[in-house]
Amino acid sequence: MADWLYGRNAIREALRARRRRLQRLLVSSGAQEVGALSEIVKLAEQANLRIERVERQIIDKRFRDANHQGVALEAGDYPYAEIAECVAYAEQQREPALLLLLDHLQDPQNIGTLLRTAETVGVHGVVLPSRRAAEITPAVVNASSGATEHLRIVMVTNLAQTISAIQHEGIWAVGVENDDRAEDFDQADLNMPLALVIGAEGSGLARLVRERCDFLVRLPMRGQLASLNASVAGSIVLYHAWRQRSRDR
Repeated sequence: MADWLYGRNAIREALRARRRRLQRLLVSSGAQEVGALSEIVKLAEQANLRIERVERQIIDKRFRDANHQGVALEAGDYPYAEIAECVAYAEQQREPALLLLLDHLQDPQNIGTLLRTAETVGVHGVVLPSRRAAEITPAVVNASSGATEHLRIVMVTNLAQTISAIQHEGIWAVGVENDDRAEDFDQADLNMPLALVIGAEGSGLARLVRERCDFLVRLPMRGQLASLNASVAGSIVLYHAWRQRSRDR
C-alpha cells in the first residue's frame, strides 16, 4: 500500500525526513517552481525520485476538494514507532520524557494542530489508540504541515493500559480536563518525566483513562463557552510544560 501526500509543507517535510519509501512526485505543469515548490523539486532530485509534470486536473481528480497546491507525493505507509523507542530517544537527548497521548481524537485538523505543536516543543513521542481515532492519514500529515514526518508516533490497542505501563517507567500521566478536581495548568509542577493526555473533542477523557492519570490540569476560563477546542487546550499546556521544563533545567 502507498499513501498519496499532498500540500507543499507536508511533502517538503516528508522529503526532508526520508522516513518513508519514496516513489514519485507529481507536479502541476502550470505551477511556478519557485519558493517551497522549487525546494521540493530539488529535494526530490537529491533523493533520485521520479518527477512527473502533469496537468493540474490529474492532481485535482486524485484529491478532489483537498488543497493540494499543485503537488503530490506517492510514498510508503507511515512508519509507526514503539513506546520503547520514544523513551529511549528521551534518554539519548538526556531529557526527562515528554510524551503526548491523544484519547480517541478523530478530527484530522485537531490532531494535525497538536502534532505540529508537539514537534515544535520537542515531544519525544505521541501515542494514539488504534480504535475510534484518526490514524496518520494524508489529511493529518497535511494538517500538521508535515510534523508527522519528524515525530515518533505509536499506535496502541488500549490507552489506559499504556498509561499504566509508562507509569512503571517513572513517567507521570497528566490529563487535561475541565474538572473541579483539576488544578490550573500554570500552577502545576510539570517538570518531570511527563505524558500529557488530551481527551476527545466534546466528550473529553474516557473514564478509565482519566482514572489512570496521576493528576488533572485545566485551563481557567472567564467567557461564556464551556471549554476550549482540544487542539487549542492541548497546545497551550504542551507549550507551557516545555517552557517550564526548559526554565527549570
